[in-house]
Amino acid sequence: MRRILLLLLLAFSLAGASRATVFGTVRGIVHDPQHRPVSGIQVILKAKASEFNLEARTDDAGQFHFDAVPLGEYTVAVSDANFVADTQSVAVLSGTAPILHFEMRLPTQNQTVVVSADAAQTETVTPTTLVNRLQIQETPGAARTNSLAMITDYVPGSYVVHDQLHVRGGHQVTWLIDGVAIPNTNIASNLGPQVDPKDVDTMEAQRGSYSADYGDRTYGIFNVAPRTGFERNNEAELVLSAGNFYQTDDQLNLGGHTNRFAYYASVNGNRTNLGLQTPTYAVVHDAANGFGGFTSLIYNADSQDQFRLVAQLRRDFYQVPFDANDPGTQGQFLRDANRENDSFVTFSWVRTFSPGLMLTISPFYHHNSANYQSSFEDFPSSASEDRSSKYEGGQATLSWIKNRSNLRVGLYGFSQQDDQLFGLLCHEPAQCENVDPPERQSPGGSLTAVYAEEQFKATSWFAVNAGIRQTHFSGGVVENVSSPRAGVSLRIPKLNWVFRAFYGHFYQAPPLLTVSGPLLEAANNQNLSFIPLHGERDEEHQFGVTIPFHGWTLDASNFLTRAVNFFDHNNFNNSDLFFPITIQGARINGWELTLRSPRIGHRAQVYLTYSNQLALALGNINGGLTDFSFGDGFGLLDHDQRHTLHLGARYDLPFHSYASTDVYYASGFTNGDPTVPGDHLQPHTTFDLSLGKSFGERFSVDLQGINVANRRVLLDNSFTFGGTHYLNPREVFVQVRYRFHY
Repeated sequence: MRRILLLLLLAFSLAGASRATVFGTVRGIVHDPQHRPVSGIQVILKAKASEFNLEARTDDAGQFHFDAVPLGEYTVAVSDANFVADTQSVAVLSGTAPILHFEMRLPTQNQTVVVSADAAQTETVTPTTLVNRLQIQETPGAARTNSLAMITDYVPGSYVVHDQLHVRGGHQVTWLIDGVAIPNTNIASNLGPQVDPKDVDTMEAQRGSYSADYGDRTYGIFNVAPRTGFERNNEAELVLSAGNFYQTDDQLNLGGHTNRFAYYASVNGNRTNLGLQTPTYAVVHDAANGFGGFTSLIYNADSQDQFRLVAQLRRDFYQVPFDANDPGTQGQFLRDANRENDSFVTFSWVRTFSPGLMLTISPFYHHNSANYQSSFEDFPSSASEDRSSKYEGGQATLSWIKNRSNLRVGLYGFSQQDDQLFGLLCHEPAQCENVDPPERQSPGGSLTAVYAEEQFKATSWFAVNAGIRQTHFSGGVVENVSSPRAGVSLRIPKLNWVFRAFYGHFYQAPPLLTVSGPLLEAANNQNLSFIPLHGERDEEHQFGVTIPFHGWTLDASNFLTRAVNFFDHNNFNNSDLFFPITIQGARINGWELTLRSPRIGHRAQVYLTYSNQLALALGNINGGLTDFSFGDGFGLLDHDQRHTLHLGARYDLPFHSYASTDVYYASGFTNGDPTVPGDHLQPHTTFDLSLGKSFGERFSVDLQGINVANRRVLLDNSFTFGGTHYLNPREVFVQVRYRFHY
């Protein structure tokens, strides 16, 4: 920990900028009809979904500059008594610096206001999706505490299988809160998402082609800009819901702001009798409940210094469903359960030295635990696993944007302390061996990464990205890895089509899990062994194109990821004790498509996401708990799914009402049962619907249905958490929102 603190202090001497942030920069030039710069013009940048705004005036060169702009969608308006007002729309992604051009027109000229849609993807080589809080609120099921629909509906190649989020064939993803990466090196133990969707203002989803600012999770990065209170003026909102399976998901949130201070806070609680994906058509022993709190505070000390604090605490409980007709456990009522705790706090100091030069220092603390307990009467064994992890660390980022250059350097690091307890009581000695009394271990480790990245705009239509990330990991093994990355983007003038290409390397640190003593002896007696875990190393090739057309935006990407030491998980002696493993190699490739529409007829908007993907593994298990039986050659990963499609729409109805839909098609995951013909399970299609109505500005009601047609198919038959999994049955619930002043 002392080494990490010293490195963080060292970051003050670094010069550069970072995309590992929740901010972007908006720049622009204002000129008159003869293309001469116009000084002293007022420029107002305003968020589309809140009251957040910034003001500036153009300098003698006609330029304006907004730093520390949170990611999201904005309008930029320029006005002057001698010219016609002009407005443009801009989407801000983390670390980007779009340049807007305004031509001020005289009153004698055409006085129509020009509104243009700036495709956010033109500012980065990383395929990116923005989802705002209104989309989350109106997308069927997306606002529920344990829902990941804000990702799976809008991010191609993402889906939930065996109760865990997978993106592009893997389940190692990074969550950033307010631009700060929240570390979690564990896989296969947590079931709840990192953040309640109701606390999200904007989520930025990145998939591949990351700059050097990011590094530890290859398959998906989700950067959350939390709600801040800028959309409130001493207002509170009460959210209540009720539906089948005795479900409810409720929240009370409040927020407000002054000229210098904004605050947001929430408390929530939820419960249901349909928590996890079931192993059969029947829903047996599947209750879940949880509660939590969240807060976001922003204080502007002066024009140069801003302080930001984000904190969360949540607890979740999941019963583990079972198959009452399973011959191996027939006549038993299994009572396995998983309890999870998660809390974090991040504090950020944002210092703006001059236009384009900004420093952010962000210490953080994260605690995460997952405790699995099965009944003592379970047959053939009763398993228990308690794990808790503590992370203390921080990141220091310093941004410098000047003319054509967007130069970035930074530092990120944390120390980790784990506490692990494993126990196994065997009631069938032929199948397993006792680990009794339970074995306790307390491994520790740390990670430090430094990086440098440069985006150079050679012209207004051609940009080059180049960076490198150096990572040092110390735990069960010690590893030092250099990860170079490079990308280019080319915009075709007039058409505004943007082509991009990327090549890079990534490193993912391993979990701290170790096996020794009675647990290792029991494994050895069952022809199992534990090999030390090394980090996953990935190589990615990607190219794509973004095509804007009359407000529509089409984005297509083709990617290939080659992995060494691919992270997965394996169970211990047919129990629900799962241990991380690494497979010798993996090859995941595919192409993805997203389509977004403008407002159609001032009433409707549609979206489409599609993924075609192949996920293969190569070789034996070479790390973690193994019986060396994976085999040589290529084989399908258990979450390989060739085709995934979402087609959704939102439509404004009369009388302040709306309808929102999502149609989901999936071609089926890998078939893990050799007695069933075919290498994949059957395809399936589901339909979700939300109908809402507002009664004035304070009160709204919406009716939501998930899997409205009650389509039930076998989703996954690999031996994973809770056994096999079926598609969830139909869920119908009503949600009420009431906003009031205090």
